[in-house]
Amino acid sequence: MASKDSSFDIVSKVDMSEVDNAVNQTEKEISQRFDLKGTNSKVERSGDDLIVTADDDFKLKNVVDILQTKLTKRSVSLKAFEYGKIEHSLGGKVKQAIKIKQGINKDEAKQITTLIKDSKIKVQASIQGDTVRVTGKNRDDLQAVIQALRAADLPINMEFTNYR
Repeated sequence: MASKDSSFDIVSKVDMSEVDNAVNQTEKEISQRFDLKGTNSKVERSGDDLIVTADDDFKLKNVVDILQTKLTKRSVSLKAFEYGKIEHSLGGKVKQAIKIKQGINKDEAKQITTLIKDSKIKVQASIQGDTVRVTGKNRDDLQAVIQALRAADLPINMEFTNYR
């Protein structure tokens, strides 16, 4: 009788309801903070993007800091966000788009599989769309792969799901 292989998936997903909650909390704090009250500072979500607008660069930086704090408190990884450049518009206002990255792209998936192969742990990693599946005969090996990936501190948001 053949032994059953164990596996898990490496995914990069962001809980959008938690992002919405963090945006709402940020908006509430902006309306209450003395240095931002009465300014045109705001954060809004449109699809997979967050748009932060403010009166000047300093206020924009403060709003982004508040947003990051709220996201961290809600267990949303900051690695899942790609910050665009700050755009200056008429009237001195500034705007920054923040893209929410969902899924693992091919280059990141190749980087993950290479890291797993270089670790010499007896597992197989395969790219399946925007996820990476890791299979192995020994569950301890799978745990070792998870620890190695966490220690590598890759620039992407990784979650380990479907552990069987």
